[in-house]
Amino acid sequence: MFKDQIGKQSEKVKNIVERGAVKKFAEAIGDLHPIYFDEETGKKSRFGKNIAPPTFPRVFDYGVIEGLNLPKKGLIHGEQTYHYERPLVVGEEIRCFSVVKDYFEKKGNFGEMGFLVIEAIGEDLEGNTIFTSKQTVIISEAVRKVATR
Repeated sequence: MFKDQIGKQSEKVKNIVERGAVKKFAEAIGDLHPIYFDEETGKKSRFGKNIAPPTFPRVFDYGVIEGLNLPKKGLIHGEQTYHYERPLVVGEEIRCFSVVKDYFEKKGNFGEMGFLVIEAIGEDLEGNTIFTSKQTVIISEAVRKVATR
């Protein structure tokens, strides 16, 4: 059903690691470490600035993968992993995009389930990878039937 989407990617979208958004995100996840929002702590850190929490890339815009039409409801967020080359620094501009890496199906207790693997990438302005995130979206049989109509 989604096998023909493997390899497709979105355009690169400009994102900013904005100070206020980082602070609100840290508060929302209950991680109030001062490295995220206290400027003095950031200056004294080995990074010389404040950094964003590891899961902050969840808020970025990764663009649209043309032709990947997922249903609006009924999807299950399976798992997500992050890999960093370095932390995201507050104030920096990055480019983000996503790529369909895989699609496979398995039989489960509630029928066929589809597993869509999407990788999100964040790069600096020179094109160097800062982070990658791989997530698995589970598509239930009921949702798969609606999507193919």
